[in-house]
Amino acid sequence: MSAVDPVRLGRTSLTVSRLGLGTAWFGNFLYPTRPETVADTLEAALDAGIRLVDTAPFYGLGLAEQRIGPVLRSRPRDSFVLCTKVGRMLRPRTPDDPDLLDQGRPVFVDAPPLHPYFDFSYDAALRSVEESLERLGLDRVDIALIHDPDDHYEQAVAGAYRALERLRAEGTVSAIGVGMNQAEMLVRFARETDIDCVLLACRYTLLDQSGLVELLPLCADKGIAVIIGGVYNTGYLANPLPGGIYNYRPATPEIYGRALRIREICERYSVPLKTAALRFPFGHPAVTTVLAGVRDRRELEENVAALQYPIPEQMWQELRAEGLLPEHAPIPS
Repeated sequence: MSAVDPVRLGRTSLTVSRLGLGTAWFGNFLYPTRPETVADTLEAALDAGIRLVDTAPFYGLGLAEQRIGPVLRSRPRDSFVLCTKVGRMLRPRTPDDPDLLDQGRPVFVDAPPLHPYFDFSYDAALRSVEESLERLGLDRVDIALIHDPDDHYEQAVAGAYRALERLRAEGTVSAIGVGMNQAEMLVRFARETDIDCVLLACRYTLLDQSGLVELLPLCADKGIAVIIGGVYNTGYLANPLPGGIYNYRPATPEIYGRALRIREICERYSVPLKTAALRFPFGHPAVTTVLAGVRDRRELEENVAALQYPIPEQMWQELRAEGLLPEHAPIPS
């Protein structure tokens, strides 16, 4: 498999690459990233043939969109597929606004003085797309996703979803969907709305296959494209440590032990754990693309190489036999 193999995004006319580029790091997520590093990394990704670029207003509180815009504007518009999100609006920060922290650290370092807040209303979704286009300096996005409506399902369906439906009907966007860190509500969207794709983060990985229970089979049946994010479970599979951060929380001893057992089997086959984590989701036929965020060109090149790394089928079979993967989980070819 090649990172740049073209694949149709579900029932839409969009063609994306097997590997997509996430841009949360470009918004100084947890660590500062220099603007020139962002530009260099994005240029390298596009030059390599990666077509899907995923961003959001939340990433860096607008900073990621602002930073990637100049590079994207320098390219032929049909040479990439751009995805952004609605549901988190930005307003000027006030002294009463709480700090945006993760484990006591700023979520976004040196971010603009803005405050994110949830608003899944119809008007807010339309305004969010307009504001994203202003930050990007582009005239359209290709994919618009409702971003983390965990506690706002009814408003998201009645408001943001209808707004995105309108934009799709008008041709302003080509595909609409929902992006979340849980599978259960994505199942509701897949059953009750006419979405084109879902972005499932952290829930179809070597450590968490909850997306396999209902969501992935449903999407395969309905022709809904599945984009997988968070394959390292917020970095944990990159370097499993006792109490390390797993899905935004300290890992339990059980998770740590499971990760070590997976790594031991991978090492017996001379397969890096990160490589196995990146490849695993591609076994399921509903999975169109895996999104991987990177901090620099080196990490990008590492991910591109990982999709071509030879992995023996026996390794996947052993992970199944040891109960570390479900027996019914499809394995990559």
